Amino acid sequence: MSVIEVRDVDRSFVVRHRSGRLRRTSTIVRAVRDLSFSVEAGEMVGYIGPNGAGKSTTIKMLTGILVPTAGSLRVAGHTPYAERAALAQRIGVVFGQRTTLWWDLPLRDSYDLLRRIYRIPADRYRENLATFTDLLDLGPLLETPVRQLSLGQRMRGDIAAALLHDPDVVYLDEPTIGLDVVSKSNLRDFLRETNRERGVTVLLTTHDLVDIERLCSRVMVIDAGRLVFDGSLEGLHGLGEARRTLVVDLMEPAPPLDVPTAQTLRVDGPRQWLAFPAEASAAPLLAAIAATHEVADLAILEPNIEDVIKRIYSTGPAPSD
Repeated sequence: MSVIEVRDVDRSFVVRHRSGRLRRTSTIVRAVRDLSFSVEAGEMVGYIGPNGAGKSTTIKMLTGILVPTAGSLRVAGHTPYAERAALAQRIGVVFGQRTTLWWDLPLRDSYDLLRRIYRIPADRYRENLATFTDLLDLGPLLETPVRQLSLGQRMRGDIAAALLHDPDVVYLDEPTIGLDVVSKSNLRDFLRETNRERGVTVLLTTHDLVDIERLCSRVMVIDAGRLVFDGSLEGLHGLGEARRTLVVDLMEPAPPLDVPTAQTLRVDGPRQWLAFPAEASAAPLLAAIAATHEVADLAILEPNIEDVIKRIYSTGPAPSD
């Protein structure tokens, strides 16, 4: 059953420019155009694209903040802009750098206010708060005013706040921003478990492809307001011919490495950069290098989403109006 339905949605904005001392001209900007997709209950879907692609505009329409210029939307059985109060009980939202918590109150007090706003039964509230406090390591933070939390700590607090009232759908915008490697891994584990145990539908927007790879079986790419891809991450990499980069530090400087399926991009003393297909495993590449050279260190750089999209468009013309 589809919990999110988007059909032929457009969203335009009028932008006014000064033209001379007294005159102004207007330009219509189509932030989202001809957008259609559906999300099934319990799915975790990555919704990605470059800055200005239309991701935030889409989320704002799905939450009822913006009204579509054309087309229709349904979320959890509600029309977002017409039934905002009813929809608020069914969704949770984390908007990147913006918090839903009360800035000067301790984290625990923010949660208590949300309990009253959403009319969460006392037993369920205590159970949820205890679960999220444990899984997100919020115990030491509950008595701390939100303004004193680091970005990573506040992000964990916001994610718990978005889930306290047991929403059917959660929109997450850059949920791992400001987190260190260990905290990112823990948060991903938490989101996977929440999705599996509670059946929460998650729409995730991020520039970190590792978040998508670890969490989502499906990815949608939006660019210039249009949906340009909807499928698996492997399919996206194959379509865009995306490449990962292996950065290898040899024990001694060497000529450019000659390894099947990889291309040496750069050599700087003992350090070399090799590109290989994003969908391919790095293990054979590492084994081939280690068989002929002593390796001091290595790292793998994931493909940049902007580069993936550029490669998609390089295979054919961009969509036209």
